[in-house]
Amino acid sequence: MKILYAVQGTGNGHITRAIEIIPYLQQHGEVDILVSGIQSDIELPFEVKYRFKGMSFIFGKKGGVDFWKTFVKLNSIKLIKEIKKLDLQPYDLIISDFEPISCWAAIKAKKDCIGLSNQVATLHPLAPKPKKNDIIGKLVLQNYAPTSYNYGFHFKRLDGTIFTPIIRKQVRELTPTNEGHYTVYLPSYDDSQILKWLKKMPAISWKVFSKNSKKVIQIKNIRITPINTDLFLKSMASAEGVLCNAGFGTASEALFLKKKLMVIPMKKQLEQAYNAQMLLEMGVAVIKKLNIDTIPKIRKWLNEDTIVTVDYPDNTQEIVSLIVANHAGNKKFNTNYESDNYTFFQ
Repeated sequence: MKILYAVQGTGNGHITRAIEIIPYLQQHGEVDILVSGIQSDIELPFEVKYRFKGMSFIFGKKGGVDFWKTFVKLNSIKLIKEIKKLDLQPYDLIISDFEPISCWAAIKAKKDCIGLSNQVATLHPLAPKPKKNDIIGKLVLQNYAPTSYNYGFHFKRLDGTIFTPIIRKQVRELTPTNEGHYTVYLPSYDDSQILKWLKKMPAISWKVFSKNSKKVIQIKNIRITPINTDLFLKSMASAEGVLCNAGFGTASEALFLKKKLMVIPMKKQLEQAYNAQMLLEMGVAVIKKLNIDTIPKIRKWLNEDTIVTVDYPDNTQEIVSLIVANHAGNKKFNTNYESDNYTFFQ
């Protein structure tokens, strides 16, 4: 059996999940890997057959997506050519982790494409939604990488198609300790913005991991380190708490490691707004932005000992086996979309 596994390269969570999923897919057949996007800091330790520029959202410096830079870097003609270029006829199973080229190529080829991501879970009818209805954001989330059937991951299991997060082996093998510092990862904020506000809490040891800094910088109680996977995981495992965006990967790992967690959803990023709503309902501290108005809320969080308890079993093999059993060899294109354009396989 030939399998295509397509991964979104914007952000690190998709890549870290792929590292766990691919070996189990390889037990079922020959796996070709496709990666599109330009924002990940992590490389896959597998041969990648297809690399495309795709569509990447560019992080800004004030807590959100920089839509101007995103627009400038988007080459729609090249994107269409990439979709047309991708030949899906040899594949018996196509799986997409919110990767658009494989999804649109599958529509063109009239083949099923199976969604497997956090993004599809946020659209599930049982997933909590923010009170503010972002119509444009929802349309983007629905149509960015449209799939025939969906399986997903959320901070809590919702039903037979939405599972708890895949926690990478590297994190599962960590031994959590508490050395008293707080680990910070806010890639949508400029380092100067992070420094401006965190320095108002001088009694706290902050370890900030940055996509922008090229060297380690120590400014009083704040240490800024270029993003490095091993150093970041070591810092998170030994931290008292974690302050991060509401992306799925880091928040899931912090919960798994039993760390105090506060999240700041990235502005104009609906998936993170949905993630934040779920986390809020679970008891995780959530603030809208990093500014003078939220400093009291951060101080309150620092003084509390609330740790949200989760149970994230290692069920990656079972999830992969379920998808293969349900969909391998199914080449009939499904046009019966339900529940906001998504059919959830039961």
